[in-house]
Amino acid sequence: MSAPTSTDHPARCLKCRRILRRPSPDGYGPKCRAKFRKAARTAPPAAYQPWQIAKAMELLEFGGLVPLRANRIFLTVSDDGSEVYRTAATGQCNCPAGLRSVRCYHGAAAHLVNA
Repeated sequence: MSAPTSTDHPARCLKCRRILRRPSPDGYGPKCRAKFRKAARTAPPAAYQPWQIAKAMELLEFGGLVPLRANRIFLTVSDDGSEVYRTAATGQCNCPAGLRSVRCYHGAAAHLVNA
């Protein structure tokens, strides 16, 4: 019998940690992904512009948001993929906009995941 490797572990949803039958590129299960989309459509955060919500959904669909600590702190990827930022579920981010205390779409994505 061979030693277990990291590929022997089943893929898990990044939000709820359930085992995924079919791993997805974004790392989320179908139920969690549906919750994100519903939250974005029905009650988008009032502090964010519609284009920021659209960019946040795109970020989620491409798997650019990775939970770091219990769905409170996330690693987010920049538009061009060259930078990684830390974003809190409350909206604080260390991207250039976040450092100027401007709401960014990284914070919107973290808010949607945490909702």
